[in-house]
Parts: sequence; C-alpha cells; structure tokens
Amino acid sequence: MSALHRVRAVSLGLIASGLLSAPTPAVTAAGRSSQSAQQPLDVIYVPTPAEVVRQMLMTARVGRGDVVFDLGSGDGRIPIAAVRDFGAARGVGIELDPQRIAEARANADAAGVSDRVTFLQQDLFAADLAEASVVAMYLLPAINARLQPRLRSLKAGTRIVSHNYDMGPAWKPAKSFVVENSLVHFWTVPRR
Repeated sequence: MSALHRVRAVSLGLIASGLLSAPTPAVTAAGRSSQSAQQPLDVIYVPTPAEVVRQMLMTARVGRGDVVFDLGSGDGRIPIAAVRDFGAARGVGIELDPQRIAEARANADAAGVSDRVTFLQQDLFAADLAEASVVAMYLLPAINARLQPRLRSLKAGTRIVSHNYDMGPAWKPAKSFVVENSLVHFWTVPRR
C-alpha cells in the first residue's frame, strides 16, 4: 500500500470512528459555535503540524503580495506563518470559535504580525474570499465539496491548498503528496 493510500485509510478511519466529527467548538455549517448554539459541529479543531503548514505554503508558492485566507483557522498558525515566514502581504483567518479567535490573535501578537494578520469570527460559507490569492483549509471532505463551487469562482490563478482532504471527483487536485503522514492537495483556479 502506498503512503498516499495509507494516509487516506487512516483519515477515513478517523472519520468513520467519529474522531473527526465530535462536537467541540469549531465550524458549523449554520455559522455558530457550540458555545452559543449547543449544536453538533461539522469540524473539530485539530492543529496542522508545523512541517505540513510549511509544505502547504511552499506548495502554494506564498510570497510578497499574497493575501492568504485560512478557512477554519484555529489557532492562526497558517496565516501567521504565511506573513512571518513567507512574506505574504496579509493573512486572514476565518473561524467560528471565539476561544480560537482569541488564541490566534494572541499568537499573532506574540509573532509580531498582528498588524498584517486578521482573524474574523465568521461562517466560512458566508465569508468574502474575493481578496484571496491563496486559500488554505483543513476541513472534512463534505465541507470541501460544498465549498468547491465558491472556490472555483475565485479569480483565476488563486491557489488553494488543503490538508488531508480533497474536493471530490468534481475537481481533482493538480498535485497531491504526503508530508509526515498527512496529505497535501493543491489546486489553481482556472481561467473561465
């Protein structure tokens, strides 16, 4: 079994076991955190390992002038790294959990990038992504599939990178590879 197939099998096993769908503060399709709505959530917070963050941002070729959006940004590590380590002009994290937003803002302050990184407490399905030149995400397959039409409608050339999950058969990634037992998928929004 290839490394890619092993990672997929482990990821699907976690979904089947419920480890990636347990109700904890994170993103809901309805746009509420469990602290205010007490509803089951679509995604739990699982931090992306530092090396996977680095490889995601390298694969998306993040650099000067980029505006990096992270959908379900958790503690803010991806927008912070994009600005601090890759020179992105701005980073924007979209997250529902107010605890994660507070943590992300504190992390941006500690990293010295709070002037260029913003964290918004919003439903990722309603967020305005028009400014994004790069979109990062670590969401479940069904959510990625629901986001796919919105992501395809972004400006041509926008780069999209996902930790572990693709967007289904309707939009196959241009590139997929394994980093530290995680999958990284990459797409570029085509010209229309």
